[in-house]
Amino acid sequence: MRVFVTGATGFVGIPTVKELIGAGHKVLGMARSEEGEKSLAGIGADVHRGSLEDLESLRTGAAAAEAVIHLGFVHDWSNFAQSCEIDRRAIEALGSVLAGSDRLLMVTSGTAGLAGPGQLATEEDDVSPDFPSPRVSEQTALSLKDVRASVVRLPQVHNTVRQGLLTYAVAMAREKGVSAYVGEGRNRWAAAHISDVARLYRLALEKNEAGAKYHAVDEEGVPMLDIAHAIGRSLKVPVKSISAEEAPAHFGWLAMFASHDLVASSEKTRKMLGWNPVGPGLIADLERVDVADS
Repeated sequence: MRVFVTGATGFVGIPTVKELIGAGHKVLGMARSEEGEKSLAGIGADVHRGSLEDLESLRTGAAAAEAVIHLGFVHDWSNFAQSCEIDRRAIEALGSVLAGSDRLLMVTSGTAGLAGPGQLATEEDDVSPDFPSPRVSEQTALSLKDVRASVVRLPQVHNTVRQGLLTYAVAMAREKGVSAYVGEGRNRWAAAHISDVARLYRLALEKNEAGAKYHAVDEEGVPMLDIAHAIGRSLKVPVKSISAEEAPAHFGWLAMFASHDLVASSEKTRKMLGWNPVGPGLIADLERVDVADS
């Protein structure tokens, strides 16, 4: 089918576009710049110029496709609430075009915070009404009237260049000359390799099930202690424990996540889609971090 992909030039976007094209789908990828246009054209995608803030460009792209995969997000952690508001408006704009049709809108969310401390988040979990994060991607999509929407929830998506939120932990370790973890480092984070995540988006698109919630999780939880040591080995810096009180000074905004469990299961997703991750694990990629790009 012909698929409109926002965020098509991003870390998750490029592998997903390649996966879709490799399976015989046609992709209309959104690009904000000439460089983005060239990247998409180079892998065989049609190009649609626009941005998440340009709602008319989103509507036009959606109108030209048989399905939409919304990967785009403004990753501005200094103004996260505004980034989330841009995301909400973008999803509403995409949905306004698809309403009343049989075309699927697939949006991207996260696995973090769905369950209590030490509990595995599952596909059955719903986002709590008092969920503290301002990001409302899946709540917005699943509440759209007459829109066939589904959700892909992401853990820490990684390769040797980027590792989700841990990309910033690597940057902090490089800057401060020490790889840190909080307390005993027993809290765990779920993860998946980018190649497996891209394949999941394709399988979910082809499943074409409205209301579905998928977890793109390979490893349910990797201990932060192991993560810190892998970063230390890669960057050749010492590893140390810091207290919760020291975490804000060391990690900055990342401190709000550094001591929390961000664990999730994908048991139902694997059965629904026949998805079996085969990519490298998080520790393997962290041990081979591309130091020049981290």
